[in-house]
Amino acid sequence: MERKKIVLIDDEENFCFLVKQNLVESGRFDVEYATDPDVGIKLVKKITPDVILLDVTMPKKSGLQVLEIIKKDTNTVSIPVIMLTAVQDDKTKLKASYLFGDDYLIKPISFDVLEAKITEVIDRQARLR
Repeated sequence: MERKKIVLIDDEENFCFLVKQNLVESGRFDVEYATDPDVGIKLVKKITPDVILLDVTMPKKSGLQVLEIIKKDTNTVSIPVIMLTAVQDDKTKLKASYLFGDDYLIKPISFDVLEAKITEVIDRQARLR
């Protein structure tokens, strides 16, 4: 089975390292990450991943701003995006949904749940093709 490509954009380096380590060890995913939102956007355009994992709260640009940029680009609009955050307010969830975020997970995240959500959005995307 082909390993799926994931781009993680999150300003917490340790979190990125742990997510990458756990997902790569599953044998099902290749993961690249950026701790800077602008670098993350460039990485998404370069790699065209199967899924984007995106933190909501970051300096410079929020995850919602990054999501809006990704969804306005015709080359990246169809890439599923899972929002990751410690923010649990409904306003942020609604905004992510309005901008076509595909799912929304609250940190701390179980790696089993994260892997299941990634698989779910990949399967959903495959059915739409």
